[in-house]
Amino acid sequence: MTESALAAGATLVAVAFAMSTFERWLAGRRRHELAWASALALFAAGAVCLWVGVGTGWTIPVFRAFYLFGAIVNVPVLAVGTVYLLGGRGPGNRAALGVTAFAFFAAGVIISAPAHAIVDGTKLPQGSDIFEALPRVLAAVASGGGALVVLGGAAWSAWKLRSTQRQRMWANVVIAAGTLVLGASGLLNSVLGQMEAFAVTLAVGVSVLYAGFLLAVRTPRPRARPAAPAAAPSRPDLVESGPRS
Repeated sequence: MTESALAAGATLVAVAFAMSTFERWLAGRRRHELAWASALALFAAGAVCLWVGVGTGWTIPVFRAFYLFGAIVNVPVLAVGTVYLLGGRGPGNRAALGVTAFAFFAAGVIISAPAHAIVDGTKLPQGSDIFEALPRVLAAVASGGGALVVLGGAAWSAWKLRSTQRQRMWANVVIAAGTLVLGASGLLNSVLGQMEAFAVTLAVGVSVLYAGFLLAVRTPRPRARPAAPAAAPSRPDLVESGPRS
């Protein structure tokens, strides 16, 4: 019961933040926000699969979907948002094209990959127990590569923007922190097999990511300028004191 409630909570948090970020993209049409909304939607899809697996028992189709959305394609899409935010439209478009092609390839691999039977449907399976090498390599490359881009973007912005755009710098730092929390959720599952901790860190990680997104798009307050000195009062008596005809 507790596991189901935690999975449901993680799902609702991810769905709410994905919808909010998508609404922001509709208002401003900024491409990094679309990438972030897509990443949050993928996290939400992974959370839904977790909820279904906890509530009804894990099956191979549910685990395939969970592995694709929750372990392979979500972090690379998040990294695309970082590239758009820091690199602009050109690098962002190239990153988005590459990640899209990778996502379709990964989907084909996960759908068609041979899978071992799930021994205990009440526990979240590990990828090593279900899949052979290729799906697990894709998960490692996608999660590791995407996280490196996000963390590298945070380090770059911390150095380059430290004196000019501190708000954007801290936004990337917070997004990197959320990525680390989400990475910890995968570690808790693969090493400790803790489904409750996985659901909690998923919800917390998505919440931290969303806080970073809000910080990145918030308009900074203009600094108050010192008031101009008052003009000296005019002296009509001096103006009119010239020679009279």
